[in-house]
Amino acid sequence: MKTNLLEFDLDALAAFCAQLGEQRFRATQLFRWIHQRGASDFGAMSDLAKALRSKLEGCARVEALPLISEQAASDGTLKWLFDVRDGNAVEAVFIPEDDRGTLCVSSQAGCAVGCRFCSTGHQGFSRNLTAGEIVAQLWFAEHSLRKRFGTAERVITNLVMMGMGEPLQNYSALIPALRVMLDDHGYGLSRRRVTVSTSGVVPMLDRLAQDCPVALAVSLHAPNDPLRDKLVPLNRKYPIHELLQACKRYLVHAPRDFITFEYCMLDGVNDQLAQARELIDLVRGAEIRCKFNLIPFNPFPASGLLRSTQNQLLAFAKVLSDAGIVTTVRRTRGDDIDAACGQLAGDVRDRTRAALRIARQRTIELKPVA
Repeated sequence: MKTNLLEFDLDALAAFCAQLGEQRFRATQLFRWIHQRGASDFGAMSDLAKALRSKLEGCARVEALPLISEQAASDGTLKWLFDVRDGNAVEAVFIPEDDRGTLCVSSQAGCAVGCRFCSTGHQGFSRNLTAGEIVAQLWFAEHSLRKRFGTAERVITNLVMMGMGEPLQNYSALIPALRVMLDDHGYGLSRRRVTVSTSGVVPMLDRLAQDCPVALAVSLHAPNDPLRDKLVPLNRKYPIHELLQACKRYLVHAPRDFITFEYCMLDGVNDQLAQARELIDLVRGAEIRCKFNLIPFNPFPASGLLRSTQNQLLAFAKVLSDAGIVTTVRRTRGDDIDAACGQLAGDVRDRTRAALRIARQRTIELKPVA
């Protein structure tokens, strides 16, 4: 089978071209054609030698993921469903705003972490995406949006690894994909504008800090281990203290001087004002620079959970803000097409019996005892 060049960062593409007897500058030209111009036809790459184009046509391809469907929300959000073979499909979401365009990208078909409040986790896990399958979401979105909007300028300015999957559990594909996104010969995205979201895979956080530090968002969702164990099962392996220490180490290398803590607001579960004060003590005790992003929960039937009321959410935010912690409330986007945070589901051939495991968890009483 011909090699899909979307799988390669620039160094890997240079190695591929070297096997064809070509110098590195040819790989740079080819990389620009693919990622800056969105070209997939080697014949159209006019500044490449005809001999090289002929070689590429015989052994290489530039191929996007097959598109299953596209949905547009009333607020302009777009959601695409891509076929990743073997009965699996993943979703990517574009969120337009006045000053930026953000793409939310998936890293796995499903997710093995199994957070209680996440629709993807309830579907279970099938497999990791390849680097090319991750990059293909950006390649398709950027160049199809340019055509849609009639512009040659970059449309996607921000990228978040917050789609389906836990990125740090697919590390070997994540790193080359990030390098393509950041490369000035590729998409030229700023490290400050590329965010990896994680539920807290501590050893991989230390590796990311060394290999490719970008902005970091950590799914915290609880102020203590007993509650987080129930909401984010990975906490049983990497408890909060270990996670916060890893975040503190990451800050030494990070492009931003703070960590974002994501906190999904669940009615009667983690939204009490006493829990907000517990969070304050937690981050102060860890001496970690951070901001909190409070996320209104997007309900789905299998979760057995409800969204916090607006009054409770705002009161919770006020406690954090009054303590001097930068706190934002995420504006829900694309919820009318199930494109909002925690709603991405796609289609997954589950290998983990997630539905059974999470159904058993629903017998656990999560509401605080008065």
